[in-house]
Amino acid sequence: MVMKVVRFTTMEELIPFAGDWDRLSAGVPFRSWAWMSTWWRHYGQDPRGRREANSLYVLGVFDSAGRLVGIAPWYLERSILWGRTLKFLGTGEVCSEYLTVLADPSAEDHATEALAQWLTDAARAPKGRSPAADRWDRLELTSVDANDSAIRRLTEALRARGTLVYQRPGPCCWRIDLPETWEQYLAMLSKKRRRQLCVAERKLVETGRAVFHLVRREADLPGGFEILVDLHQRRRRALGQPGCFTSAQFTAFHREVMVRLLQKRQLHLFWVDLDGKPAVAEYFLLGKDSTYAYLVGLDPNCLGDAPGKLGNMIGLKYAIASAHTGFDFLRGDEPYKATMRARPRATVETRVVPQRAGARLRWNLWLLGSRAKRWAKTVLRRARQAHGPTAEQAQDAPGKETPPAGAERPELVGSADGR
Repeated sequence: MVMKVVRFTTMEELIPFAGDWDRLSAGVPFRSWAWMSTWWRHYGQDPRGRREANSLYVLGVFDSAGRLVGIAPWYLERSILWGRTLKFLGTGEVCSEYLTVLADPSAEDHATEALAQWLTDAARAPKGRSPAADRWDRLELTSVDANDSAIRRLTEALRARGTLVYQRPGPCCWRIDLPETWEQYLAMLSKKRRRQLCVAERKLVETGRAVFHLVRREADLPGGFEILVDLHQRRRRALGQPGCFTSAQFTAFHREVMVRLLQKRQLHLFWVDLDGKPAVAEYFLLGKDSTYAYLVGLDPNCLGDAPGKLGNMIGLKYAIASAHTGFDFLRGDEPYKATMRARPRATVETRVVPQRAGARLRWNLWLLGSRAKRWAKTVLRRARQAHGPTAEQAQDAPGKETPPAGAERPELVGSADGR
C-alpha cells in the first residue's frame, strides 16, 4: 500500500482535517483535536518568547486515495544543549495521558512504516539544504500505554532502520473496569469501603446536606471553573504546595479547552455544596467508553465529611449510568485507588536517537544526567518513605494535584542504552 507523508507546520493547515483527527483519536479526549490544538495555542511557544524555539511538526499519512489514515501529533523543541527534540503535543504540566500516533486500525502497519521511513530520511538530511528543516536529534514518546500497538510498530520499524531505541516504564495509570450497575460495583468493594460510601450517601445526600451542581451549559462554566480553582488552590496551599492553577498557562489552557470539551460533550464538571458552601469540585474528561478523573478541588475545612469520597461516588455513578466500561484515575500510585478496585495500567517512555554522531553524543550526555537525577530522586523518595505519609495526605481525593508517584523507574531492555 502506497503512503504519502506530509509535514504540517501550522494549525491553520490542519483545520480542514479536524474531523479526521477526532476520528483517528479513538475517543480518547487527550488525543482530540480540541485538546491538542488548544494546547499548542497556549504552550506552543517558548515561555521566554523565543519564537524560533518550538515549531509544529505534525506528520499526516495519506493513502493512495488521498485519505488521511495516520497522524503523528508532534512538535519540535530546539535547544542548544539537546538539539532538536520531537515531542507529543499535550506534554508537560497539563499531564495528558494515553498519547500515541493516531492511525486507522486497518492501515496502522503501513502508516507506521511510512512514518519510520520519513523520519529516517529526515534525520539524515544534511545541514544547509532545504530538508534540514525536518532534521531531528531525538524523538520522545511519553505518556504512552505499554500495550499501544501503533507506538510499538513505529519503534520496531525505526529500530530496523538502525536507530537507537531506549525504553523505560513510565508512571502507572489506574483504571476500574466498571460493571453494568452501581450495586454490582459496590459488591466489588471491601466491606469497609462499601460502608464508607453508603454512610457518605446516607449522611450527606439523603439528609439534604449535600447539593449537587453540574455544568450543563456554557453559561454555567465560568462559575464552576472558579469554584474548582478556588477549592483546588486552597487544598494545595493547606498542604504547603502551590497548586496547578498557580501557572497562568495552565489556567488559560483549561479555561479555553473546557468550553471546547463541553461543546463536544467530553466534559463532566460538577461541584457539591455541603451545608450551603462548595466542598468538592471534580473535573472529568469523557471518552468514548471511559471516564477520566483529571483534577479535583477540596475545601480543607470539610475533610471530616470526606468530600473526596462523595466526589468519587458521584463520578462513578455518572460513569456507570453513561454505560462507560472504564473509570480511569490516571497517573499516580496513591493507595486509595486500589481500595476503589482500580488496577495499575502500565505506561512506557520511549526515546529514539538517529544514526548521527552529534545526536548520539547529545543522547549520551542526557542519559548520564538522567541517571544521576533518578538516583537522587530514589534517595529522596526512600527518605520520605521512612517517615511515612501524613494522615491528611493519605485521604486526598483523585486528580492531577501532585507530581505523579513512581515517575522514575528502572530501565526496560532496549536495543541499546547509549553506553
